[in-house]
Amino acid sequence: MPLRSKTHRARRLRHSATDAERRLWFRLRTLVLPWKIRRQHPIGPYVVDFACPARKLAIELDGGQHAVQLEKDKARTEELARLGYRVIRFWNHDVLTNTDGVSEAIVRALESAPPLPDPLRPPGRRGRILRSV
Repeated sequence: MPLRSKTHRARRLRHSATDAERRLWFRLRTLVLPWKIRRQHPIGPYVVDFACPARKLAIELDGGQHAVQLEKDKARTEELARLGYRVIRFWNHDVLTNTDGVSEAIVRALESAPPLPDPLRPPGRRGRILRSV
C-alpha cells in the first residue's frame, strides 16, 4: 500500500474513531509522558490504533468482531513484532469501563519497554560519542 494511501486511511480513521478510541485518546493526551503517543499510526502494512514509536509499542483496541478474527489478529501482531513493535491489546469494553486501569497498564508498558539503542554510541563504548565533522 503506498504511503499516501496509508496516511489518507489513518487520517480517515482518526476522524471516525470509536467511543473507546476517543475516550482513551482523551486520557492519553492528558498524561504527562516523556514519549509521544500517536493515534491511528501507520506501521508497515497496518494502521494501529495508538503507537509510541520511541518505545516501539503498539496499542490496539478490540471490539466484538475481534473475538471471531483471532487468526487475523495473531498474524497482525506477529508482523508488527517482526517490525520491532511490542503489541498490547485491550477490549473496547475495558477501555469504556476501566479507563484508569487501561491507561495505567499502558504507562507501565511504556516504562518497561527496553530503551532503543543510541545510533551515535557504538555498543560497548560507554561515554564516547561518535560525531561527524
